[in-house]
Amino acid sequence: MHPFVRSGLLAATALVSTSAFSSGAHAADGAESAAAVDATAPDQTTSIGTGANDTNDIVVTARHRAESSQTVPLAIAVIGGEHIDNTGSLNVGRLQQLTPALQFYSSNPRNTSVNIRGIGAPLGLTNDGIDQGVGIYVDDVYSARVASATFDFLDVAQIEVLRGPQGSLYGKNTTAGAISITTRQPTFNYEGRAEVTVGNLGFIQAKGAVSGPITDTLAVRIAASRTTRDGALYNVTTNQDVHTQDNLGLRAQVLWKPPDALSITLAGDYSQQDPRCCATVYARTGSTQRPIYRQYAALAAAQGYVTPSTDPFDRLTDVDASLSARNKIGGVSLKAKLELPNGDTLTAISAWRFWRWSPSNDRDFTGLPITTKSQNPSQQNQYTEEFRYTHSGEGLDITAGLFGFYQTVRTQGMQRLGSAASRWLLNPGNIAATYLTTPAACVTVTTRACNPATLNGLTSANDIHLDNLSVAFFTQLAGHVTDRLTIQPGLRVNYDRKKGYYNATVTDQAGAPVVFSAGNSNTRNDQLTQMAPELFEPRFSAWNVSFDLTARYDVTSDVHVYATYARTFKTGGINLNGVPAAADGTPLLEYATAKPERLNHYEGGIKTQFLNRTVTVNLAAFLTDIDDYQAIVNNGAVSALRGYGDNAGKARTKGVEWDTSWRPGDQFNVYLNGAYTDAKYLRFANAPCPPELSGGGTGMPIGASGAPGANSPATCDISGAPLPGLSKWSLSYGGEFNQPVGTLFGKDAHVYVGVDGNFRTRFSSNASPSAYTWIARYALTNVRAGLRTDLGIDIYGWVRNAFDVKYFELLQVAPGSTGLIVGTPGDPRTYGITAKVRF
Repeated sequence: MHPFVRSGLLAATALVSTSAFSSGAHAADGAESAAAVDATAPDQTTSIGTGANDTNDIVVTARHRAESSQTVPLAIAVIGGEHIDNTGSLNVGRLQQLTPALQFYSSNPRNTSVNIRGIGAPLGLTNDGIDQGVGIYVDDVYSARVASATFDFLDVAQIEVLRGPQGSLYGKNTTAGAISITTRQPTFNYEGRAEVTVGNLGFIQAKGAVSGPITDTLAVRIAASRTTRDGALYNVTTNQDVHTQDNLGLRAQVLWKPPDALSITLAGDYSQQDPRCCATVYARTGSTQRPIYRQYAALAAAQGYVTPSTDPFDRLTDVDASLSARNKIGGVSLKAKLELPNGDTLTAISAWRFWRWSPSNDRDFTGLPITTKSQNPSQQNQYTEEFRYTHSGEGLDITAGLFGFYQTVRTQGMQRLGSAASRWLLNPGNIAATYLTTPAACVTVTTRACNPATLNGLTSANDIHLDNLSVAFFTQLAGHVTDRLTIQPGLRVNYDRKKGYYNATVTDQAGAPVVFSAGNSNTRNDQLTQMAPELFEPRFSAWNVSFDLTARYDVTSDVHVYATYARTFKTGGINLNGVPAAADGTPLLEYATAKPERLNHYEGGIKTQFLNRTVTVNLAAFLTDIDDYQAIVNNGAVSALRGYGDNAGKARTKGVEWDTSWRPGDQFNVYLNGAYTDAKYLRFANAPCPPELSGGGTGMPIGASGAPGANSPATCDISGAPLPGLSKWSLSYGGEFNQPVGTLFGKDAHVYVGVDGNFRTRFSSNASPSAYTWIARYALTNVRAGLRTDLGIDIYGWVRNAFDVKYFELLQVAPGSTGLIVGTPGDPRTYGITAKVRF
């Protein structure tokens, strides 16, 4: 048993002992508090604008106590379980359609990033040694990697998206914000819910949950979901749909609540995803600085290759490597909560979580045998322990906690090149263009670039280890200076230690080692330009102290203003995808680590309600300066060096956000939330170059952008350029109207129609902005109409992306500087019917 788990069990035992001093009266108070904080009452805190069970008083637990979202002095979006279901928000990726400040990007589950206000995780290939800046919590249990939180939402009561640094409130330091997911908890009254959905593309989803008491002190809740769907893309090579869904989710919780102020919840969950995923489609080509006969059109013609379609929204791909994105995610947690006689609360949370990742993909993005195998199966285990104390008093509120985190990641990477790799990847030197554009001529000429055997079968195998330890003390105080003024300082003391191991070995088709040597042949040196052996063991450790200060002033009972300053950090990283090397293959260890990010964050906001609290208008303005911004640098080649973390000089994000809603009565509600965000690199002089400034020679002078045969810079200065993945303007909006139509089985019945949508202006889909990788603005609209009754029955039809908007979720630059741009199209119009019952 890991020490963190052992200490958590001891902490829970200590809480049991301490409970002997708690009175029965406080036990009753504690039950009410637990109901609010743990959402044992279904849908009691759903957000405005979501449907039948909305209220104008939204209860949140962002600060580990139940309080109104309007009085919490931070920018927070609250999404109720009913809204999640009605809008088809299956997972974290769909949340960005409901929360304008959130950005989600994924080329596969592992290569996934979640950002808030444009910051959090670098856009690009995932590096396990680089932390995320957005914390994802499920029932207070932290998930270390976004990929390990890509499960379908299951029996969710509420989601809170906290914007801005949260290091003095939450266990793991989060510089961009946090996503706190609260599931429905076991109840001491019998209840259940079931939901079945069918739709086009073969979509079938079934979800259900039951809850109730076993004894007077023991309650159980069990939930399950199953989702299948055909793919939205079609692979003409395998004659199969791609981007299918095949998901299973299970969750069980046992609540023990003896007749005092103690409650203990044991929870376990398991999620399995086995889609045929992930592929891209041809999006476009753009001119690079590679010789014209070495760019995509000429290379494809020389090998007789024709893409299945040049219209990406034909949704056709022809990738020839096997595809898999199998995920297994799960864990166990033990949460003990004790209400003390003075109303204070002690909480201990111990958890173990695992993630098993079994991928296979086609890294050349074409139907040619360039890369025939690319996979990085990974096994993660994480252990967390949190011990937290909360106090609410007339003059002072206190939250204080100790947090421990330990993570192990073991990854076994493999990449193999095929028979088309030599001609596609190798620099032909002074070979005449005709030898590369005329297949017959190439066969008769002895040249390494024309000889498939040069790179065919070349294989890189990687053994990667990460051991990651983090411990912290955090506290936040709220001093009530007057009835209207509250001063809230926070402090975090944090220690991080990371130990890594990276060992890449390279072999040729015959299995012989490929190594750096003064006596190497030209063929061997060609192979080393594509895959290089490397061994190094990066280390990082550091103490960090961060703090924040917030002032809140209650102008009236319905008007609240606040201002915040935070000095915080994101811990340093280690590179586990390989690092640049010297000419003799020696790793350049100055690239083995990335320095911590240091942030200065400023924010001010106002939260208002008026017209008898039927109208809510909340505004927030923010500015965050980031020194030593962590970015992923990719060398653009098909090689073992997939991408490494480095520090840009400085970045900044600033903007204004608003959340507005109007609910004049039970029959009608509308909401409009938006964000204007301006995020850019203030200083990044050594950035990777965009494709139009890559692929050329290494001499001087540097050629014009996109000029074939010109010289390319080694790095590019992109200071002033926008951060990737972020639209300047983003909106989410919706509304619902319902009309009583009498009774059904003795209960009131209503017909209703609802609309929700989101809009984004264009954004860059490449770490260094390129003219070829801007994703155009788009707006998505979803509609639903149905019948619901007070009996708990709800049947509705729905259409998502109702206007069949053609848009990209992601564009990527294909390796090799050929000018090929590939994309992941968003889902087309989908439709279906859902039937739900609660009992």
